[in-house]
Amino acid sequence: MARATTTSDSFNAVAEPRRREILSYLAGAERPVGEIVVALGLPQPSVSKHLRVLHDVGLVRMRCHGRQKLYRTNAEAIRPLHEWAATFERYWQHQMLRVKELAEATVRQGSADLNSADPPPDSNPRRDDDFY
Repeated sequence: MARATTTSDSFNAVAEPRRREILSYLAGAERPVGEIVVALGLPQPSVSKHLRVLHDVGLVRMRCHGRQKLYRTNAEAIRPLHEWAATFERYWQHQMLRVKELAEATVRQGSADLNSADPPPDSNPRRDDDFY
């Protein structure tokens, strides 16, 4: 079976790192093309091309305000991507729980070491004859 083109499938569209970068940037707010160009340091024709692909698959919406084109993410179209990725969350959760357990064990071990260690030597020990 032939693979879908990036202009007809959201999964293939987000396979391109620059498009994911644009989507992430647009997640915060609606933005004009020029702002995306400046913020991401990409050439304007490249940004426009990527936005066209994202728009064609429905991941972003565009509206005109005067001569400006403003783009924003389309949360409903992103939902299938999120739901698919969520099927792998158990792997991430397992790893995060393991990191948490290791961090807590390290803290407990550090506390135990501090409690059992001799107090640090005083850098300025007092002598009885200092007071006379």
